Amino acid sequence: MSIRRTHNSIKQNEQGQTMTEFALVLPLLCVLLFGVIQFGILYNNYVNLTDAVRAGARKAAVSRHTDIVAEGRGAVERAAVDLDGSKLEIEVSAPVVEHGQDVTVTAKYPYEIKLLDWAVFSGKLKSTTTERIE
Repeated sequence: MSIRRTHNSIKQNEQGQTMTEFALVLPLLCVLLFGVIQFGILYNNYVNLTDAVRAGARKAAVSRHTDIVAEGRGAVERAAVDLDGSKLEIEVSAPVVEHGQDVTVTAKYPYEIKLLDWAVFSGKLKSTTTERIE
């Protein structure tokens, strides 16, 4: 009988230990999970920015007989539907607007990675695309 009682008390002590370990590890797992989510959002914003810049450069490259800067800027703004347009910085440069020359479109978008309402990283995403004017 004494062996059975000892076995049950050990089992109860192990359950308490498991709960304590879980309580210690849970905040770390939550921070890790929220970090993965934040990086996913950051990557999604970068992909959207890159796609918008590519669309803007393409539009500017085929708009040789119109205002290249306005066409490129407008295409970037239309393509960046998932980004806040008021925070988007767009630069379109074409030193010489003639067939065979390059047009470069650059856009920047601010980001901030927060973990539990604490800013860990912040900065600006940047994407640049160069196309040859047709």
